[in-house]
Amino acid sequence: MSTGKPRVVKDYDKLDVSIQEQIKLEYPYGFEDNLVTFTNAEGKRVSALPFETADKYYLVRMTVEEAQAIIEDDDDYDEDGNLTDEAREEIEDRLDEEDEVDEVDDAPEDEADEEDDDKD
Repeated sequence: MSTGKPRVVKDYDKLDVSIQEQIKLEYPYGFEDNLVTFTNAEGKRVSALPFETADKYYLVRMTVEEAQAIIEDDDDYDEDGNLTDEAREEIEDRLDEEDEVDEVDDAPEDEADEEDDDKD
């Protein structure tokens, strides 16, 4: 399973909110059926939810019970454990807004600012 990306093993509640939201979109029907197991550096068997972004490969540590509790406690999921359409739309909108902000941050500086620097 070599992805060439850094592997990050982390608990769900310690993830950045935007990563949690991306995970919700990836797993709209809950997490427990998608858990994988692996042996950690200490030789213990651990279950985790795999999730991949453009930059990293995440293994989000959680047991089946924790996966169920996360979904049950999250208002974005209905009583059947499915991501609601309303929550999906809100998450997609927030993530789109973040992408737009990132694109603006990556844009070259305004030419007027560069001209001001030349006048000094």
